[in-house]
Amino acid sequence: MRVVVCITGASGVIYAKRLLEILNKKNIHTDLIISNSAKKIIKEELGVDWKDLTELSTNYYENDDFFSPVASGSNHFDAVVVIPCSMKTLSGIANGFSSNLIVRVCDIALKEKRRLIIMPREMPLNSIHLENMLKLSNLGAVIMPPIPAFYHKPQTVKDIIDFVVGRVLDLLKIENNLFTRWGNI
Repeated sequence: MRVVVCITGASGVIYAKRLLEILNKKNIHTDLIISNSAKKIIKEELGVDWKDLTELSTNYYENDDFFSPVASGSNHFDAVVVIPCSMKTLSGIANGFSSNLIVRVCDIALKEKRRLIIMPREMPLNSIHLENMLKLSNLGAVIMPPIPAFYHKPQTVKDIIDFVVGRVLDLLKIENNLFTRWGNI
């Protein structure tokens, strides 16, 4: 399996870091793209340099690198996860405006009918956000706001993060036991 992980300029980069940690631990090939805004948010929210996250991936590409292998539909990857997804990126994907590598990779996922998971991190949502999400859902993307459940009685922030990341792994059909599933409580 090969997963492209895209981190954009929205709060919630901890979800991306945890996803990369798990995919790395499971020896799953990952291509990582980080937007310039996300690089700043990584420093702000995680207190680490964005380059630390590149060490968790197989390959790293700059967001303006249209010569990277993932910029072409002929280069095979199985899925793209935009985690977190800013409304700017969501709009670019929904409207086919491939102004950077992240949006281009998502465009490829849509046109090649590959798994595309978009994790918008914004609230409240306005009608434009909702219309863009509906458009992407109708095109086959999975819209997955990082909303945790509480039936498993999380005790720590890590428990909440693991629930969300575990659900992403479920959508990618990657075995995991990051959270207690409903009915197993």
